[in-house]
Formats: sequence, structure tokens, C-alpha cells
Amino acid sequence: MAGTGSDRELSLGFSPCPNDTFIFNALVHGVVACDGYRFRERLEDVETLNRLVLARALDISKISYHLLGFIRDDYVVLRSGGALGRGCGPLLVARQPLSPEALRGKPIAVPGRYTTACLLLRLFDPALDNLVFMPFHEIMGAVGRGEVAAGVIIHESRFTFADYGLVRLLDLGEWWERDSGCPIPLGGIVMRRALGTEVVTAVERALRSSVQYAFDHPEAANGYVRAHSQELSDEVCAAHIDLYVNPFSLALGPEGESAVETLLGRAEKAGLIPPSTHSIFLPS
Repeated sequence: MAGTGSDRELSLGFSPCPNDTFIFNALVHGVVACDGYRFRERLEDVETLNRLVLARALDISKISYHLLGFIRDDYVVLRSGGALGRGCGPLLVARQPLSPEALRGKPIAVPGRYTTACLLLRLFDPALDNLVFMPFHEIMGAVGRGEVAAGVIIHESRFTFADYGLVRLLDLGEWWERDSGCPIPLGGIVMRRALGTEVVTAVERALRSSVQYAFDHPEAANGYVRAHSQELSDEVCAAHIDLYVNPFSLALGPEGESAVETLLGRAEKAGLIPPSTHSIFLPS
């Protein structure tokens, strides 16, 4: 852990997925310091993290950008550490080829009420509204067994859905990029506004250093990544990191910030999230 026993402890949530353990490794193991603060990490799947943040139970956490629409009065987005990019969006899959319109009224599995995957599906076609919420790792099996007509898959499922005899109907990331002109904002790191600008800025700076360290020393996180991804092969872990960790993970920049604002703006216009007068980011 970073810091000493006299440091203030902050709760930090992120997922056990390879991209998150890769990014946070240096921060939580004290390789990168955040003077005056130490972190108590909690590793959970993204929808569990979403619900913990919705309950205001974590100081800092990875969340789905969909959830941001419900908590932006109390949390601010950090500009480092998130998952945003191109060619990395959720996939809509089924047992056989068919048009997405044919799924209207039929049950579709999605990986959680507050996931960006769920939001993208609703933005793509509001009539696809017979949603069945389940953990992301159960979706492919449910589709393969015919328990649902289709499913929206995320994470490493992108690399393994064909093993379940499933076919891709739609890449929601490609649709979003084509329709909006923006990269796809999947998940970001948020921090409680009540902690104050000085603390938020210090953590954001330390997190960026952790991401930079991961880029500069990619092998350093291998043990931490593998400890939380034992069911995945080395090849899938590497592909996962390559897909979701990119320059936007280091700094969103104007393009990344615009993508987040565009997603929330469309969701608000569609009535899928409540309005807010709070800025998403701290002033740069």
C-alpha cells in the first residue's frame, strides 16, 4: 500500500479485469506515491461498483459512464484511468444471424442496469426494451442455451463468444462512433466532490503516474493481473489490456472529454438519465 499509517485512507474500487489491475497496480502497491493518502482497494465487477457508488459507498471508483448520469451531483470524473477508445464497444450477439429490429419485444440480456452497454442499446433502438440484467460472464451461456434471444457482451467476451456458437449482430461501439463521430466512453474513474479540489487533484495526478508507469513497465503488473484473472489465458489477458488501455487511459484530452459529454447529453435528451447543472470534470 502507498503511504504510512498516518496517511488518510481513501476507499478505491475497480474491477478485477486485466485493464484495471494493469492500470492500478503501481498506485495500490506504493510504486507511485500519493503524499498524505493511502488506498483501500475493493475489487468488484463493474455493476457491483456502479451500485456501490450509487449508494455513495466509495471515495474513488471505476464506474460505467451510464451511471455517471445518476451521480454527477456528488462525484467528479478524473481524466486518467478510464476505458475510452475506438473498436472496443459492446457487441450484440445471438445464436443465429438476424436483424436487431427482429429482437424488439424479445428478451435481451445486458450486463447490468447502469452499464454503458445497456445505455448504448437503448440509444441505438429504444424499442429494444425487454432487458434481462445478469452478470456479464453469464450472458453468453444464457444466449447459447436459448434462455434469452440475444445478449450484449463486454470485456473478454469479445474474444470468446464464437466458442459458444454465437454470432455478432451488431457492434454498438462501431454504431456509436459512426453516429456520433466520437470514441466510445465505456468506463471512467470518479471521485467524491466532497473530498475537495486539492485532494481530487492529488489523486488524479497519482493515478496518471500509475498509468504512465504501467505503460513504461508493462511486465511489472503481470503478477497482479494474473492473480485476479486466473480463468483467463495469458493471450486473452494481453488482448484485453491492448484493447482497453490506450492514450485515453493516460489523459482523456479534449476528444475524450467531448465524447463523455456527448454520451451524457444524448442520454439526458432521451430521458434515460436525470438532468444536472454540475460540470463533469474539475476545471483543468
